Amino acid sequence: MNGPTRTASTHAAKAVERSLTGRRHRSVAATIFLAYLVFSTLVGLIALTVLLFTIFQDGLPYLDATLFSNGPSANPALAGARPAIIASVMIAIVLVATALPIAIATAVYLEEFAPKERWWIRLIELNIQNLAAIPSIIFGILGLAFLVRGLGLGPVLLAGALILGLQMLPTVIIAAREALRAVPDSVRQGGMALGATRLQVVWREVLPAAIPGIATGSILGLSRAIGETAPLLMVGAATFVSYNPGLLTQYTVLPILIYQWIKLPQADFQGLAAAAIIILLAILITMNGVAIWLRNRFERKW
Repeated sequence: MNGPTRTASTHAAKAVERSLTGRRHRSVAATIFLAYLVFSTLVGLIALTVLLFTIFQDGLPYLDATLFSNGPSANPALAGARPAIIASVMIAIVLVATALPIAIATAVYLEEFAPKERWWIRLIELNIQNLAAIPSIIFGILGLAFLVRGLGLGPVLLAGALILGLQMLPTVIIAAREALRAVPDSVRQGGMALGATRLQVVWREVLPAAIPGIATGSILGLSRAIGETAPLLMVGAATFVSYNPGLLTQYTVLPILIYQWIKLPQADFQGLAAAAIIILLAILITMNGVAIWLRNRFERKW
């Protein structure tokens, strides 16, 4: 009995040793991976902190009433960003009034009503996914050919807003569909079990439940559109506008104005560009704050 017992004990000891060795290796690998994650996070935070510190250090001295009340000027002491700020806000309003309703309605139809087995529905879904990955300059070329020249709108603010809305559609549609998909089927089944129609269930139950995700995706798409430059340059956005723009006039926006000021050699224009960046950041942070508030206000626990 001593021989078999000794052999079994040896095998058990070796198994325990292998298990402990494997655990040590896994522990070392986990520690290395965690250190890599912490290092990557610190690098990003440090870079962002340095960037923001530099922008605020350079821009705060120039963030005064002149920047909001005056238009661009060759004299940095008189230069302001009023036309660009107004145009950026107007574009955001046009996007909210046109692109958002279309994107949300499309997402609701594709997710709740469209026959999933039809080939043309699958083709539409595939194209939406592909459009979300297309470079923004392609949308600018499309806007130049179709809106500016084809429809004869010319290089006006409305054309720029519409092409940004077209670029924004895929992002919002995908986010809205994900939000609708996250609503449990029990909500739909419960509503229809009580005698409600599919449309009533979607309108009164599913959409309110999906508002947090839809709002977050919409604000992210809108924020991306507000910061775009290439599509607007392609459809003829001006680099110097001293008057308050309208829907059917030429215009410039904050990203374009920032780029123009940064190119100038005078140090004062560099400071004005930093101040304009602060304004753009404030607009984007406000929009994201609204998205967070809506998410927390309407979020439900399933």
